Amino acid sequence: MDRLYRVGRNGETFYVVERAGRVHRLQMRGRTIFEGYEVGEPIHGGLAGCTVLAPVRPGKFVCVGLNYRDHAAEMKKPLPPEPMIFFKPSTAVLDPGASILLPPGVGRVDYEAELAVVIGRHAHRVPRARAWDYVFGITAVNDVTARDIQSKEIQYTRAKSFDTFGPIGPCIATGLNGTTRAVECWVNGAKRQSSTTEQLIFPVDFLVEYVTFVMTLEPGDVISTGTPSGVGALAAGDVVSVKVDGVGELTNPVANEA
Repeated sequence: MDRLYRVGRNGETFYVVERAGRVHRLQMRGRTIFEGYEVGEPIHGGLAGCTVLAPVRPGKFVCVGLNYRDHAAEMKKPLPPEPMIFFKPSTAVLDPGASILLPPGVGRVDYEAELAVVIGRHAHRVPRARAWDYVFGITAVNDVTARDIQSKEIQYTRAKSFDTFGPIGPCIATGLNGTTRAVECWVNGAKRQSSTTEQLIFPVDFLVEYVTFVMTLEPGDVISTGTPSGVGALAAGDVVSVKVDGVGELTNPVANEA
């Protein structure tokens, strides 16, 4: 398994790869990481001298609502007969370590820890049996949600689309498959969500087939697979971390929008 980080250092933005505990500069074989890569020279000091950025800026940031059995029970809602999909705009994407900003006057804003997959190939009507062939890797997402807005509207777009409401990262973990993975959320050092992808109503391979029947996905697009039980409110001054097994920890502070 490799972990690919998009980083900034000395005014330059580039990718590094963490393999077997060592960090190296990544050498792309084409114009993007999705065309293949090789391990380059080691980065002395590892990530310590770098600013970790969102690993991708997806053209399509597809999310799935109510996709964990434990979350559906928590919300007292029946299991959906098919995936409930919605979008976040690319302007919602937030780097690890950057502040989630609480917009004025919107009421309650919640964290939602999620495992997401990053698409690695042009994907149109992909059969479920081949879905993982089109997945470049997995990452972590915090599907930040203006809950009061969501509760009063039929669709989720406004509640999910504020700037900074889509933290992604800290890396893309490659070489993985549909093995069960833990998904957690911690706020100020206290565990708030803890589940596994066994609770998914619609697993990753099903979602890839379902979404690509509707729309073509391109390399770098993201499908975020839903959140488990334990969602709750954020407040200015909080520090929220999403942990996905194999990926690591996506941490962001929370502040009021100036």
